[in-house]
Amino acid sequence: MRLLVAAIGRLKDGAERELLSRYVSRFEPVAKRLGIAPVAWLEFPESRAASTDKRCAEEAAVLLNAARDAGYIIALDVAGKALSSEAFARALATVRDGGHKSAAILIGGPDGFAPEVLLAAHLRFSLGAITLPHALARIVLAEQLYRAATILSGHPYHRA
Repeated sequence: MRLLVAAIGRLKDGAERELLSRYVSRFEPVAKRLGIAPVAWLEFPESRAASTDKRCAEEAAVLLNAARDAGYIIALDVAGKALSSEAFARALATVRDGGHKSAAILIGGPDGFAPEVLLAAHLRFSLGAITLPHALARIVLAEQLYRAATILSGHPYHRA
């Protein structure tokens, strides 16, 4: 299964990008052995439209276009379902084993998602009730993807 992680906003070079890269580089080889490959990480610029609705609509169009071939869409949404690491791993395995050739995880901009993204999403996943900067949310997602892959592969990284 191909996996796309598409995010609105670009990370600057520095510690945040380095930490994201560290988890991505750990995740990808384990994911490949689990049949989750290739993994693509895309960043898109934030809309500069004047109104929130217009910004969300423009960003939705970009994200949904990027995910147009995905058979399963997960939207990272603060109002989504909070899953334990084990439940997230099971959800990822269910998507992989469900015959989907590709899946996409979408991360909205600072204003969140337009309704059409939430309607297109098969799962709305929350990293928790706290507010995170988008850069940190990406890092947490990358770590959780790595953790999910290690759970599925029986690797001792996850000790709960």
